[in-house]
Formats: sequence, structure tokens, C-alpha cells
Amino acid sequence: MSGGVRRIKLGSQGLEVSAIGLGCMGMSSGYGPAKPEEEMIQVIHHAINSGVTHLDTSDVYGPHTNEILVGKALKGVNREKVEVATKFGIKFGKSGIKFEEGPGGMEIHGEAEYVRACCEASLKRLDVDYIDLYYVHRIDIKVPIEITMGELKKLVEEGKIKHIGLSEAGPATIRRAHAVHPITAVQLEWSLWTRDAEDEVIPTCRELGIGIVPFAPLGSGFFASGPKVMENLTGTDLRKILPRLQGENFDHNKLVYERVSEMAQKKGCTPSQLALAWVLHQGDDVCPIPGTTKIENLNQNLGALVVKLTAQDMAELESMASFKGARMPDHILVHSYKNSDTPPLSSWKPEF
Repeated sequence: MSGGVRRIKLGSQGLEVSAIGLGCMGMSSGYGPAKPEEEMIQVIHHAINSGVTHLDTSDVYGPHTNEILVGKALKGVNREKVEVATKFGIKFGKSGIKFEEGPGGMEIHGEAEYVRACCEASLKRLDVDYIDLYYVHRIDIKVPIEITMGELKKLVEEGKIKHIGLSEAGPATIRRAHAVHPITAVQLEWSLWTRDAEDEVIPTCRELGIGIVPFAPLGSGFFASGPKVMENLTGTDLRKILPRLQGENFDHNKLVYERVSEMAQKKGCTPSQLALAWVLHQGDDVCPIPGTTKIENLNQNLGALVVKLTAQDMAELESMASFKGARMPDHILVHSYKNSDTPPLSSWKPEF
């Protein structure tokens, strides 16, 4: 336990993290404009002081500015007490994240030289000597995963990264990557809101002893705000294009939220705590990373750690959580784990 937050092990390579992490994306991008830097540093410090030591960022958040923010927050913090996770592989262009763009607005790269260049740049922005957990943010289906992993393995050997992760990777890609170097964690969307990874991805991770890091465990804020989640959104907010938050889908999903809220009231917690508790009850190999920009919301997330759910509670929640609509628009889903198979290594002909 640290600050009241229990510790868990991700993977089989020795990485230990807080049972809840902190997703930092929304502090800089994704859910509207960047928030005031000093306030966000206070949120990160409060998280660390509360025992939430697993901080999740990426080079594409901002882009770049979120890593710089996390780096500033780490000043004066005992580096050995914090697990920094960041990612590479997505390029959105100079204007940053534009979720409403089609496939052409999102490039995925996994070439060896790109891997190394991104890692070196992230180390500088974070101003750290090593990255605890370095993810392939999306899989480059033009490049054999063995090529990407080979460079990551070298970075581990050089001490620049401690552990390797994959995000939105399918079973075949996970197996091939794991054969090159042990994968410590797979990041994926998993919550009452999104459960499709339970069919193949999660069983594959557990077979191989790989930790699971669910992002958006609160349904991109849906379980925290319910119908109000769509109020006062700016043009740069991802939620404006989520199919589940549009039209008839949203009308149906609001009714589901009401049922979850009724159960939360019976359990003496909030809907967001109930939804997060469901994820936390999935096992000791699972570390959700809810994002927030407010200390009070972070405290509320921590409250999910003490919510107790029986097998009957879990089943009841799962039976009512029948949401309508795709989890992401098609132009983003094209880069999901369902389309993550890469060419065989034997086909690779590097350019000189």
C-alpha cells in the first residue's frame, strides 16, 4: 500500500504500479483545450501523494506538451517512486490531435529509426533518464512487429526504457511481439462501456502473463457525468464524434446510465465509482488509468478502491450495460486491435 492505494504487478518482468493510474492526456488535449499548467501539476502531485504513482502520457498528446507537463511535475519527486508510461507511433501533424479528421490525418509509424528517435525525444521532454513503460501506441501494419520490437529491445538493453507495452494490439501481434521481448502490459479500452476485448485480447494477455491497462475506464467521462457529458464541449473534444454519444444511441445510453445510477445509489457510491470498481474487480493484473483534471474527481476515483462488488453485483452490472453505438468512429477504429496484424518478417526489405 502507498498512500492508501494498493500495489499490483504488471507482467512478469518486475514492474509494480499503483492499482489505479492517472491518464494525463486530457490535461493537454483530447477533451478540449489544454488546462492551466500549474493547476495540472497540482493534480499530478496530489495523485502521487495519494499513492497514484502510475502516470500515463504519450508523445502525441498536445502533441508533445503533455510529456513536457509530466516532466515538470516530476521535478522534486523521488523518481524511483513513480512509474512513467509514455507512447510513440501516432502522428497527427503539426496542428496536433484532430479527431474529426479522416484516416489521412493520422499516420502510424513503427520503423526502427522512428522508434529510437521518438524515445530519445520523449526522454528529453520528460527530462528523465529512463521510461518505466514504453508503449507502441498503435501498430504500424506496414512494418513487421519484429522490426519495431527489435529496436525496443535494444532500448531496454541500453537502459533507456525498463518495460515494453503495446496499445490496441490483437492476439497474433501480441504473440509475435512477446516472442521478441517480453511484453509487460497491453493497453486497451475496457470498461462496462466497452467489453469486446474480452473475447480474445484479454485471454491472450493472461495466457502470456501480460498486464492489462484499461484506458477510458469511465467511458470517456460518461459514467462520471451521464447526460451532462455533452454539455459545453469545444470543437477539439473527442466526445463530439463518439458514436455512442450521438442521436438515438445517446438517448438509449442515457437510460442505461440511469439504471447504473440506481445501482450505485444502493451501493452507497457514485456511478463513476461503481463503473471503475467493476474494472478493478477484474483481477490483480489490471490497472485502469482514468484521466481527470480536477483533484476532487481524482479523490472520487480513489473511492472506487473501497467499493465491494459480489459476483451477483458484477453480473447485474454487466446485464444492464448494453450500450448502443461503436466505441469510436470508423476512421479511428481502422487503427484498432482488430486491424493490427503486420507483414511477416520474411517479407521485410529495408530501404537503404
